[in-house]
Amino acid sequence: MGDLQNPRWMYLKAILFVIGGALSAGLIWAESPHWKTAALLVVCVWCFARAYYFAFYVIEHYIDDDFRYAGLSSAVRYWLRRRKE
Repeated sequence: MGDLQNPRWMYLKAILFVIGGALSAGLIWAESPHWKTAALLVVCVWCFARAYYFAFYVIEHYIDDDFRYAGLSSAVRYWLRRRKE
């Protein structure tokens, strides 16, 4: 499968991610409707978003600007290779 090039499909993909995340958070909240659950969901989403930002933006722009990532598996391979060096 090639890279996604059409902006309309990219927007659709982003919208589907938001819908999927909102639905799953809503289902978790429905299963356990407590403020503690809501707070933990917010912290979870925020932490994963920051980790994703680190994996793709920080490493590529501040740590190693020669390496280009194709996905999270590329970031893991990069980390494993750097760890061996």
